[in-house]
Amino acid sequence: MTKLINPSSPEYFKQTSNDPYIRHDYKLFYQSGKTVIFDNYEDVQLIWFQNRGKFLSHVEVLDHKESKVEKKEKWV
Repeated sequence: MTKLINPSSPEYFKQTSNDPYIRHDYKLFYQSGKTVIFDNYEDVQLIWFQNRGKFLSHVEVLDHKESKVEKKEKWV
């Protein structure tokens, strides 16, 4: 049986922000050579599992590059 961490313990994880966590982008490669870049993993998973075994090659994890618009909106 797994022992749970007590909420008063410093090891207990607490959510520190409600902001979206965007640290990576995801580049989906098709067998044809076509690529599509996604900004969230859920969309990559959706496409991958809808097309499992058909037409897809692999996924590459990229560092997320914020655009100037995203940076500006973040600090406004």
